[in-house]
Amino acid sequence: MTKLFRKFIILGILIGIVLSILNYKKIHRNILMRFYTKEYQYYVEKYSNEYEVDSNLIFAIIKAESNFNESAVSNKDAKGLMQLMYPTAVDVAKVLDVEIDEEKVLEPQYNIMIGTKYMSMLFNKYQNAGLALAAYNAGSGNVDKWITEGTIDVNGANIENIPYKETNNYVRKILRNYHIYKEIYA
Repeated sequence: MTKLFRKFIILGILIGIVLSILNYKKIHRNILMRFYTKEYQYYVEKYSNEYEVDSNLIFAIIKAESNFNESAVSNKDAKGLMQLMYPTAVDVAKVLDVEIDEEKVLEPQYNIMIGTKYMSMLFNKYQNAGLALAAYNAGSGNVDKWITEGTIDVNGANIENIPYKETNNYVRKILRNYHIYKEIYA
């Protein structure tokens, strides 16, 4: 009886190990989903579809820029979920034919609409997510200069050569977040 009992114990442990391994991915995914949320999903999906930008990229930007804090204001006065500079928000709002003011920039609907349209414009200009993100952070003028000087390639192949440490880290962080969003929400 003890040999049979030991076999059942060993079999139970083995079944437990196999089930743990099979559930690991699910558990891991569920934990990641708590940290990589999809708050404001309605607006992100709506404007991502409208402006043809991957919604996971927009979530990755929001995660890095404000961690989904709609009232976030940076020390450089960037505002809202997508941390828009007011002059940029005004320029993009004109393209969209939308009235904008300092308070509306903080409203999730307008912030996501304008930020997503801006990313769409940058992506259309550079045809590369890394370069578009660099321009979102450091400005198109800087990215154009880096391309002209040969610091980074026009195709973004050597994006790690971005000379501004903050922008270099920013691009890496967003791209990492983007890959995580794609993995857990696939």
